[in-house]
Amino acid sequence: MTFIKRTILPAILDHLSAREITLITGARQVGKTTLMNEIRKILQRSNQPTLYFNLDLESDFNYFQSQQRLLQKIRLELGGQRGFIFIDEIQRKENAGLFLKGLYDLNLPYKLIVSGSGSMELKEKIHESLTGRKRVFELSTITFREFVNYRTAYKYESTLGDFFDLEKDTTHLLMEEYLAYGGYPRIVLEPRKEEKFLLINEIYDSYLKRDIAFLLRIDRPELFTRLIQFLAQGCGSILNYSNLSADVGISLPTLKKYLWYAEHTFIIKRLSPYFRNMRKELRKSPVLYFSDLGLLNFAQHRFGQEPFPGQSGRLFQNFVFLILQDVLRFHFVTIQYWRTADGSEVDFIVRFGDRLVPFEVKFSRLKKDTISRGYRNFITTYRPERAYVINLDYQNEINIENTLIRFLPYYKLYEEEFVERLKIEN
Repeated sequence: MTFIKRTILPAILDHLSAREITLITGARQVGKTTLMNEIRKILQRSNQPTLYFNLDLESDFNYFQSQQRLLQKIRLELGGQRGFIFIDEIQRKENAGLFLKGLYDLNLPYKLIVSGSGSMELKEKIHESLTGRKRVFELSTITFREFVNYRTAYKYESTLGDFFDLEKDTTHLLMEEYLAYGGYPRIVLEPRKEEKFLLINEIYDSYLKRDIAFLLRIDRPELFTRLIQFLAQGCGSILNYSNLSADVGISLPTLKKYLWYAEHTFIIKRLSPYFRNMRKELRKSPVLYFSDLGLLNFAQHRFGQEPFPGQSGRLFQNFVFLILQDVLRFHFVTIQYWRTADGSEVDFIVRFGDRLVPFEVKFSRLKKDTISRGYRNFITTYRPERAYVINLDYQNEINIENTLIRFLPYYKLYEEEFVERLKIEN
């Protein structure tokens, strides 16, 4: 399979010199195995000894019956020299965290690079057991930046901002394709629409059967499926637990358990509200977004449909959220939202410590400086130094209440200047 370059790869390669376990997590079929194979090839090209285990294979799984048996195999292949041990699908191993902890604490000359999907076993047992012994790298589906670089054959990889500025029509077409199909690697690589639909169906079915039904032992996966459909319909809206539990037909405790599963298997992401005024601002109910737009569309029976203003505003809002996650991944920020009891709202509040940067998202071709009443209310109340209105192609700057408001096309979020300005403010 063609390798789509992942922007997280350099950070992982830098961590290979650390003694800590390199733990790669992410949803099912986002490319963890492909990424590990690429890392292994890079090491092999520099003559570094490597050994690879895939716990989905019975022949490899047998070596994990005990730490002693695994070490016998490693020593047989690598001897006592320093080497890199790749362990894929670690969630298949019972008590995986304790198993890896025991290996790590032996202080052997082997660097462990481990991957696994987001099951409860992976998130709980492994993380708790490996406190101080690992660094986690979360692999998403293909980001819009990675998607554009791949579709343009990496010709503009080092000048992507210039490409966006000069090739706006092409950029917009690529954005529409990404909004329609999302970023699962197999779907990005597949040129045929009919096959893309079969693949997303297979990905979702595999997720339900292997992560949800088998690993998490949910006995009624059809109710979980129903929940995902309702979550897709309410994407970007405030989550009302009581109404949602009634709609799905499950108890409130079960709903909260299922939501925890959905988030910790990397299907959704919940944003908490930002508040200071406990009487006037919402402070409990979250807003949620999907980690992949293709899966969001599939759950709404809109997979592959062309997005258009009027019906795809929430989809574009989810898209902007994913871009913000991508560009701010290593900058120690918190992304929240803001709502008041009287209906004022701001789509995203990016927090650098106590510093606030609000974002309003508009899926439209603005012709003039337009901001909502709620956005203006936030600016008047909190007086941030800088604010953004993200839209399709309008660009300008205005000043309100000593706040510099920048109107930016979505693709400008990928420019270094955008991130650098946020860092300077911090």
